[in-house]
Amino acid sequence: MMPVHNTQLTPLLFLERSADVFPGKEAICYPRASYTYREMADAATQMARALEASGIAPGDRVAALLPNLPEMLVAHFGVPLRHGVLVSINTRLSSPEVEYILNHSGARMLIVDTELASLIAPIRDNLETVEEIVTVDDTGTPSPIESTSYADFMARGNTDPLPWTVDDEDRTISINYTSGTTGRPKGVMYTHRGAYVNALGEVIHSRHSPESVYLWTLPMFHCNGWCTTWGVTAIGGRHVALRAIDSDDVWKLILAERISHLNAAPTVLTGLANSPEAQKIEWPFTATTAGAPPSPTVISQMSDLGIHLVHMYGLTETYGPHTVCEWQPTWNEESGEMQHRLRARQGVAMLIADPIRVVDDEMNDVPRDGETMGEVVMRGNNVMKGYYADPEATESAFRGGWFHSGDLAVWHADGYIELRDRSKDIIISGGENISTIEVEQAIVSHPAVLEGAVVAVPHEKWGERPKGFVILKPGASVEPEEIIEHVKSQLARFKAPDAIDIVDELPKTSTGKIQKFVLRDKEWAGHEKRIN
Repeated sequence: MMPVHNTQLTPLLFLERSADVFPGKEAICYPRASYTYREMADAATQMARALEASGIAPGDRVAALLPNLPEMLVAHFGVPLRHGVLVSINTRLSSPEVEYILNHSGARMLIVDTELASLIAPIRDNLETVEEIVTVDDTGTPSPIESTSYADFMARGNTDPLPWTVDDEDRTISINYTSGTTGRPKGVMYTHRGAYVNALGEVIHSRHSPESVYLWTLPMFHCNGWCTTWGVTAIGGRHVALRAIDSDDVWKLILAERISHLNAAPTVLTGLANSPEAQKIEWPFTATTAGAPPSPTVISQMSDLGIHLVHMYGLTETYGPHTVCEWQPTWNEESGEMQHRLRARQGVAMLIADPIRVVDDEMNDVPRDGETMGEVVMRGNNVMKGYYADPEATESAFRGGWFHSGDLAVWHADGYIELRDRSKDIIISGGENISTIEVEQAIVSHPAVLEGAVVAVPHEKWGERPKGFVILKPGASVEPEEIIEHVKSQLARFKAPDAIDIVDELPKTSTGKIQKFVLRDKEWAGHEKRIN
């Protein structure tokens, strides 16, 4: 019998197929430039050829510091087509943080937006491995650093065909750096196989089709856009690129382009729901949310706008989403409020992932009683290859043969998990555990509250107690004491915050996660004990 040939899995195959099946269909829509799928494939090929002409060898790291531009999407195919490794850098980092990532990854080339090149100017002489900087001029901003224009760089290449294949599906396709809130950021390595598989999971669970019109409200640098860079391309959907997020502008695009899909953190959805431009959508529209647990309040708001919400959960180390809150037919019989609470659960492993577990300190499964907390652990195709150049951290993360998320959850009888907190965020007050997520959801259920965050603050008697930070809806007025009483009506009284600060803004990451450590560090300054 002849041996069966098994093709190595790579998301490069997705663009090859879409260019063949949908050659004249618009693949990328952007005011400055648009591409059909054939043109997108040609651009990726030309980039790969240009990288080769520039001396970039297979395995070399190519960094990108770009907003959600067409060039960023092309790089997700052009760099791996050269068998290079894409290092997508958070556009909101400081110059020293960018310097660390470039040096740690050993990037030989940097492709950077001219506006963001101001981050590079003060560190250019400190970059140990970057041999060339290529600048993309999207806004007419002159580059403040010596660089090669993107047009000149691409002119080095051509569109002579390259095979859309790899010799090893476990080859690293990208390195994504964690936020580094508890130390130096770590470089999370994705493989071609993992990217391929997770992209298909996105297509399935976010209900994509060739008719999808996907708006890029999620940064492409974040987990490679939760692998949607590759997933929407796989199904032949239409990418609508977006340089920056403004809720009113997003609504204008939704209506003008008849957007059918977007991905966003709950805080972005809150902004959309409270925009003056918000209106009920009359066509099928799916918003996939992850990055932080959505409150039943924001889930209700999405429902009122005619938006089908898909709730996922994951980490950078799991290629973005790893679980999905699969809807159960029996939930249709529940009240609207209960349906929103059920949809707020993190759910079960995605179709392409191994079953998820919640375990105690000895790696034993916790009871599925919806009350006993344990740590969420994962493994499977969509768990990282490891941390780049950090074997100790990799070994620690995979102790016991499973990836340790650091997230605390309960396991319900139906197998669905529900996050209670990050291990570093849980409040232990007088020996009682208080979930900041639970308290936050109670806070934002108050009709005057737009967003809320809760952290532990020092307390002489109880060790620590919850404190809330709240942004009010435009035009709303309410006293902190009223919000506290509202929380007490929702939860056990000891869980209610002792104090609430009404603020104009909350510190957030570029993907909309509230940076609780910023709030917490300020509250613990000058105290002997400090929550890390």
